[in-house]
Amino acid sequence: ALDVCAAALGLVAVAPLLAACALAVRCSDGPGVLFRQERVGRDGRPFVVLKFRTLRSDAFESATRWSVADDQRMSAVGRWLRRTSLDELPQLWNVLRGDMSLVGPRPERPYFVREFSQRYPAYRARHRMPVGITGLAQVHGLRGDTSIEDRVRFDNHYIETWSLWQDVRILLRTAGSLFRCGGS
Repeated sequence: ALDVCAAALGLVAVAPLLAACALAVRCSDGPGVLFRQERVGRDGRPFVVLKFRTLRSDAFESATRWSVADDQRMSAVGRWLRRTSLDELPQLWNVLRGDMSLVGPRPERPYFVREFSQRYPAYRARHRMPVGITGLAQVHGLRGDTSIEDRVRFDNHYIETWSLWQDVRILLRTAGSLFRCGGS
């Protein structure tokens, strides 16, 4: 209930910013401002995550390519959205729909869930709670091309020590990082 209320309030609060980001993507890269991709959520259930599109409209993002951080198909607007993490704002809709939580392990594409589950035995345990827009691993700098083993450790520690106060601290640290432009 807290996630849904916070996501609804968040969507209203950032509506002008959402509109500005959508307009920037539309003007820079053409129609289709949202990017949809299948991810794996709680209990291994698939869902479609929403983000602002950061690659040009004629570019296709592979379900099996790990990172697009230095992709030449990324527009200047897309690079800015990723650097500021504003490309993640549409995920508030995912929280409102119940696909995600505000805080939890980050969701991953099915291909990588299978790969990481084989390599790291504790990886699947991350799916015993809802995935989140942000999480303990992310606020400790584990985003983009960083250690999966460390992410698994942080995510499982978060789950094992969960508290509302810990969620509040993670959300505050996430908000603070937005002003430092530390996105992927």
